[in-house]
Amino acid sequence: MKKLYPLFLSLILITSCQKEQADLIVINANAYTVNSNFDNVEAFAINDGMFVAIGSTSDIQEKYQSDNIVDAKNQTIVPGLIDAHCHFYRMGLQQQKVDLEGTTSYDDVLERLVEFQKEKNTNYITGRGWDQNDWEIKEFPTKEKLDELFPNTPVAVTRVDGHALLVNQAALDLTEITNETKVTGGEIIKKNGKITGVLIDSAMDFIKIPTVSKEEAVQALLDAQDICFSYGLTTVDDAGLDRNTIELIDDLQNNNSLKMRIYAMISGDKQEQIDYYLDKGIYKTDYLNVRSFKVYGDGALGSRGAAMRKSYSDRDNHFGALIYSPEKYQELAKQIAASEFQMNTHAIGDSANTWLVKTYNNVLKNKQNRRWRIEHAQIISPEDFKNFDNILPSVQPTHATSDMYWAEDRVGFERMKGAYAFKDLLDNYGKVALGTDFPVEKVNPFYTFYAAVARKDLNNYPEKGFQMENALSREETLKGMTLWAAYSNFEEDEKGSIEIGKFADFVILNQDIMTVEEAKLPKTKALATYLNGEKVYQSE
Repeated sequence: MKKLYPLFLSLILITSCQKEQADLIVINANAYTVNSNFDNVEAFAINDGMFVAIGSTSDIQEKYQSDNIVDAKNQTIVPGLIDAHCHFYRMGLQQQKVDLEGTTSYDDVLERLVEFQKEKNTNYITGRGWDQNDWEIKEFPTKEKLDELFPNTPVAVTRVDGHALLVNQAALDLTEITNETKVTGGEIIKKNGKITGVLIDSAMDFIKIPTVSKEEAVQALLDAQDICFSYGLTTVDDAGLDRNTIELIDDLQNNNSLKMRIYAMISGDKQEQIDYYLDKGIYKTDYLNVRSFKVYGDGALGSRGAAMRKSYSDRDNHFGALIYSPEKYQELAKQIAASEFQMNTHAIGDSANTWLVKTYNNVLKNKQNRRWRIEHAQIISPEDFKNFDNILPSVQPTHATSDMYWAEDRVGFERMKGAYAFKDLLDNYGKVALGTDFPVEKVNPFYTFYAAVARKDLNNYPEKGFQMENALSREETLKGMTLWAAYSNFEEDEKGSIEIGKFADFVILNQDIMTVEEAKLPKTKALATYLNGEKVYQSE
């Protein structure tokens, strides 16, 4: 035995010196883990798409080896970013339509439509992005010029917020709309007793736009994925999808064509669709999570469709409107509360928020951790903030910096005290989920970060920030775009932070968003995006 002992000892030493093989090792990083301590680390190792070790560069290199090592060279790394409220599929479709974002006048809109039609020569012109609040004449357009330019081709172009539609007579001729048509939960805008061509909220449902082909739908999803990966987004919460689109997403993910993780909110506008999913139950994969319904409470502030408790300050005796009757919301909430599904309701105006918060609290009595969400939570009455203690606010910081120029005109000084009040909402619930609402706003999540922290637009206006009492700290903002957003999706155990056992989703940035000068935050870019430890985007 004495002769065998040295050999035995050598085997032990050799075994102890062997390093574990990793699929990927990242070293020399400035990585914000967003764990419970908000730890900053230098390195991590990944196997089978998961973080398996986190620590210093020396610790990771001592224990692991890999054929794939990324030297971050002290660049900043954050967890894969999550957009908690967007329209991923719709944004993809927009790539195939006329883009009216950034138009400075109605004539500008018309010029883009003419150029688009010259190139595409479609049988039905659709598009999105106009906003009369960006024009010198801040009034809704009328259809006369559209009728002259396109007498035989239907045109239907959506306002930037998705709550108003401009159509020409050719499009109206395909509907049953007349001067006597009544609308509940919306409005047919008229001038001097004549239909102008602008339809608000539920009135838009009269317009039958041609259906999207499967090929167009697939391309839209792939286009949207490419755009989102380029900004460091690895999970998107798509706020309102129908069954066909959800099933197409699942098919594409199963064959690895679509890699983006999607939290799919089922459109709650059709009872048969609600019944189908309530019967089917929650559907969850590593890439798709179907466990919530997106419901519309009211319209948008910009088109005066948001439901207000008192008249709009700039339009006498106009209050906006709830999309459905109060009884309908109560009935729907009870139905969803009896399941494990979330109810995520769009609520902009103070009246819509008051009613939805009351409805939620009525049906959720003695039910904690349901994480039902109010999407936008834009104008809140002072007495309603405390009622968010069991209701999760899902807000979009760039809405504040887009609307700040005209919002007070709509609601007046007093109501603005409860408007875009992200910090107040955070203080009452303890978390906020942050998103963009793209394509209503830009996809760029670093604009979200800047708007939340600085409360300024991209021109550094206003100099001292907009209602800075409701700014979020940088740490709160990063949590809202990662861990808290994951929590809002019941996914905090699998994503939202760089921790052992979670999906290896992370982003390498060109600058440190936690320390860089505030004015430079909008210039942040994703240098590389990783999903499951696989590089899905590399900047040029």
